Amino acid sequence: MSTERGSHSNYRRTLGPVALTAVGLGSIIGSGWLFGAQRAAGIAGPAAILAWVIGAVVALTIALTYSELGAMFPKAGGMVRYGQYSHGSLAGYLAAWANWIAIVSVIPGEATASVQYMSSWKWQWAKDLYDGKELTGAGVGLASVLLVFYFFMNWFAITLFAKTNNLITIFKVVVPILTAGALMWSHFDTHNIKVAGGFTPNGWSAVFTAVATSGIVWAYNGFQSPLNMAGEARNPGKSLPKAVIGSILIALVIYIALQVAFLMAVPSGDLSDGWSALTYKSPLADLAIAWGLNWLAIVLYADAFISPSGTGMIYAATTSRMIHGVQENGHLPGIFGKVDPKTGVPRPALLLNLVIAFLFLAVFRGWGSLAEIVSIATVISYITGPVAVMSLRRIAPGITRPVKLRAMPVIAPIAMVFGSLVLYWGKWPLTGKVILIMAVGLPIWAWYELRKPWAELKPHLKAGAWVVAYLLVMAFVSWAGGKDYGGKGYLAEGWDLLVVALIGLVFYVWGVRSSWRNPTLVATEKEMAEIERAEGTGEPEDAVPSASKA
Repeated sequence: MSTERGSHSNYRRTLGPVALTAVGLGSIIGSGWLFGAQRAAGIAGPAAILAWVIGAVVALTIALTYSELGAMFPKAGGMVRYGQYSHGSLAGYLAAWANWIAIVSVIPGEATASVQYMSSWKWQWAKDLYDGKELTGAGVGLASVLLVFYFFMNWFAITLFAKTNNLITIFKVVVPILTAGALMWSHFDTHNIKVAGGFTPNGWSAVFTAVATSGIVWAYNGFQSPLNMAGEARNPGKSLPKAVIGSILIALVIYIALQVAFLMAVPSGDLSDGWSALTYKSPLADLAIAWGLNWLAIVLYADAFISPSGTGMIYAATTSRMIHGVQENGHLPGIFGKVDPKTGVPRPALLLNLVIAFLFLAVFRGWGSLAEIVSIATVISYITGPVAVMSLRRIAPGITRPVKLRAMPVIAPIAMVFGSLVLYWGKWPLTGKVILIMAVGLPIWAWYELRKPWAELKPHLKAGAWVVAYLLVMAFVSWAGGKDYGGKGYLAEGWDLLVVALIGLVFYVWGVRSSWRNPTLVATEKEMAEIERAEGTGEPEDAVPSASKA
């Protein structure tokens, strides 16, 4: 029985734990594995191995908070809703905006990755797709065709998407494992760890920066895709946590294997100027060719289309559900909340995201520049999860929680600290630029909210003030912080990390205490109670009035 009313009843609850894990794993293993190993090594050297582990720990900690929320509210676009439930429109909108920016920009990033890999083919027309820094006009044109394909695959039905994605995910898992094994078998030079500055050639701060900006956060961010498709999940209380946690752990093993394989397969002569000087256009394929694995290079060139395309298809699906969620939060026109009753696809939202994906592709034409923006925006979107999960335990203890961890009172503040640290590790001025992008979305919120009476608007502003203050304080600390992280050096090394951790804890406490039983939460509680009564009496679902119709 569906747990949504109105347009949500048009979604099809057809995705089980295997399909949802495939969604999560398919989102995580996209373009990141094709470029992430080289980019992380370029920043942190061999210590990039630890960066992947740290990234997984951060993602897993934050994912645990969202697993409880996703099981509580199994609605499409889940990640953009939780802040609205706990704190009202301002905090909810900022969280939704950051999350949407982080996810929708991944879609052109995947298309860019495919074309960028293609540019290392031997033909001149392929080489002309990428100039070494960004896609050329021809490259953008080809990437645009891929974008249309991603959205086309989502246009007809969720079942078509699920079947296609399951097959693609199998290929996406097999090829990275095959690549890591083949490279390790062909050339495994442990001496590479000692040359070019040793294990940590750029210090430990570089390891942390690699977590934030090399595409690691981008990669693990795929854990939220099952949550955004919760409206189509069978038995979400069990299937969502399995999908979220399982996809992160499987991906961690694969990414570590790939990173180790890359580090040991680089010819020693290419390290004369250090890890940061590596300029492979198609890193893993170039190494395969270097060691005579031409068959592997061909497989990688093929997978450079399949892996990113699979992820692009998933994100095209999940972002359309996010737009639906934003519309139901009251911050977009009603047309973007419409779901086609025959296919179960929110087609207007799908079209809007296609337009935005084209805009991102036009502005950010290189995988690296997109990876940086996506990573920091992702971290900003994370901060409301730990606060929301404990806030809702405080203000809405009666809501059924299919997933409820006893350790959440400890996990949630740790997740907030981790998110704050990763945001700081992103380095100034990148952190400031992305926080500015967050501010760009405020006029949309103002258009819908500032027309309300002051008495109605005031509690939303009061409850959301902590998010605005947090972003301003983090921008200032990033500017004033340690020089290793792009700051002015007013905070000494080591002390800056302690300050950021304390800031995370202070705003966590402020955020939890600011939560309130706002109208969205009250309406949702009423809706959920009606559903439970209907399930208890066996009353047909269509006979239960929706909260919006009451």
